[in-house]
Amino acid sequence: MTLSENVPLADHCTMGVGGPARYFVEARDEAAVLAAFAWARAGGLVLRVLGGGSNLLVADEGVDGLVVKIALRGTETREVAGAVELTAAAGEPWDDLVCRSVERGWAGLECLSGIPGLVGATPIQNVGAYGQEVSETVTTVRVLDTATGRTMSFANRECGFGYRDSLFRSSEPGRYVVLAVTYRLRPGGAAAVRYADVEKHLAARGTATPSLADVRDSVLAIRRSKSMVLDPRDENRRSCGSFFTNPVIGAAEAAAVQTRAGDPAMPRWPQADGRVKLSAAWLIERAGFTRGQRAGPVGLSTRHTLAIVAHDGARAGDVLAFARQVQGVVRERFGVGLTPEPIFWGAVDGRGPRCGS
Repeated sequence: MTLSENVPLADHCTMGVGGPARYFVEARDEAAVLAAFAWARAGGLVLRVLGGGSNLLVADEGVDGLVVKIALRGTETREVAGAVELTAAAGEPWDDLVCRSVERGWAGLECLSGIPGLVGATPIQNVGAYGQEVSETVTTVRVLDTATGRTMSFANRECGFGYRDSLFRSSEPGRYVVLAVTYRLRPGGAAAVRYADVEKHLAARGTATPSLADVRDSVLAIRRSKSMVLDPRDENRRSCGSFFTNPVIGAAEAAAVQTRAGDPAMPRWPQADGRVKLSAAWLIERAGFTRGQRAGPVGLSTRHTLAIVAHDGARAGDVLAFARQVQGVVRERFGVGLTPEPIFWGAVDGRGPRCGS
């Protein structure tokens, strides 16, 4: 285990803000992860686990502890009852894995194309987009339990998956370090087309019976049009993608929001539990925010009001202050709270929020 000190974390996050890690190590195998955990525990240090940094906001003061960058690589496949189980190490780039599954004709991940980050993050926030979520395909999550120092595995039903949520994110945040994830995919399966934007894009291309590759191409095109893929040439590149999750609220509350909005065409999606999912981007726009709107060195993406972008000179505190401004205006206008999607490390502006070690 090779330790470095005072490593700038802004260089490891797509937002490009945040202070340094007091100690930093890159773990290329499970033994290195275990060694880092043991070293941090022996020294009484906070342990943070870093993946691709695409869904992370680090405090300006940084992390006074050990940050372990997950770089575990490797994949394995096996056939199970007509399906393919694909196991990937936590450090595998996510979109590369999606691309390979599509090329091999394995259905189940095609709508999750273009999402930045690594495999290890996917079960933590139950990554989803365009009608698919990884909870539909995850069978097993292999982890290090930092409470006991042992490795163990969770079956799908034990992961507590919810909308952009899981046991690993909300119930016991920071306790489990994801080491590998197994997905069950369908060889020769039909592509998932469950989202209006994807349907429209496919129709515009004259694709009546889309293949997995067709759906992947459409999803990538849509994401690029919203600056939701990593591109060093994109003016909106310094972001975490969607900064807020779509709120899921009670039916009566949704009706009240619609009345406040005065728009019978308000986007809304009934959920199986009787609640209603609303569009966070629509609420932000109807609250008066516009694409490209800025407050100093921070603002909204020029292509999507759901993304907050850090420009030159921005600090983590600036990002959080702008996010709170958006939350406050939306709450005042519609009575709806917007929940941030990124994970926060530290008291980002001196007041919170904080996340567990």
